[in-house]
Amino acid sequence: MSGTPFLYGILFVMGIGWGLTVPLAKIAVSTGHQPMGLIFWQLVVVVVFLGAVTLVRGRRLVLGRQYLRLFLMVALCGAVLPDIFFYLAAARLPGGVMSIVVSTVAMFSLPIALLLGNERFEPRRLVGVFVGLMGIVLLIGPEASLPAGTSAAFVLVALCAPALYATEGNLVMKWGTQGLDSTQVIFGASLLGMAISAPIALATGQWINPMQGLGIAEAALVAGAVIHAVVYACYVWLVGRAGSVFTAQTSYVVTGCGVLWSMALLNESYSFWVWMALGVMLLGMFLVQPRAARVLVPARVVETTETATTRRSIKGKPPR
Repeated sequence: MSGTPFLYGILFVMGIGWGLTVPLAKIAVSTGHQPMGLIFWQLVVVVVFLGAVTLVRGRRLVLGRQYLRLFLMVALCGAVLPDIFFYLAAARLPGGVMSIVVSTVAMFSLPIALLLGNERFEPRRLVGVFVGLMGIVLLIGPEASLPAGTSAAFVLVALCAPALYATEGNLVMKWGTQGLDSTQVIFGASLLGMAISAPIALATGQWINPMQGLGIAEAALVAGAVIHAVVYACYVWLVGRAGSVFTAQTSYVVTGCGVLWSMALLNESYSFWVWMALGVMLLGMFLVQPRAARVLVPARVVETTETATTRRSIKGKPPR
């Protein structure tokens, strides 16, 4: 018990870091950068960082063909596809709203887990899903909930990202990780994600040339990716030290800090309905969170599996 304050301190610092990645992502798209170019360079940062971490730990960088299906699923559902939706929405929605939307990973995860047989039905947790849905309704329903000129349709676009993170976590839980640890899985998936995103970025004119100079938007992209990679490593350590249920509590801090960071860095202010949605969403997250510890699978922000949480992953979103 003597280490509890220290572990809570780590949990809080993680939440602050992951929450910061939300407004940083919004800054990254502020100059017109498109999703595929941003995704590629994020993955470059993650590959460099996690590759170094893997080597320091004395682990082998596993890239065998037998792991291709696993890497492809994590790359697509945990990085490339959700990040496309995230950046499209981030360019048009306030950072605080994005923080609330991303926290719905756990809401999507439970029904998917029930369909795949990963979870048992629990009435309390299902109530949490409906409470979370009420939080989304509060964001898109009242006329005064979003800033003038902001289409509620982009909230629905943003919701595609946490839905994909939840899908990823459940598929990894269903398939397993074939003996790989979290860092090895994310490293391999990030390499594959780079191979997927680079030609698409070039073909669609979304490529970002780093030789053209490093401005605020580019610095925000790099900072967000580095922060995510560092917090991810802390997350993996904390899961092993304190368990998955304890570590999952970082989702509350991520959501709240994402809103506060957005207010501080983006000078945002929110209507009563947004604050109401935040409170309702936090309640939903509390109800959905499992009471008993469970074994985690690799790799965000914020659901009960390590995969989907950190995946918020590769992109720098809160907990994944």
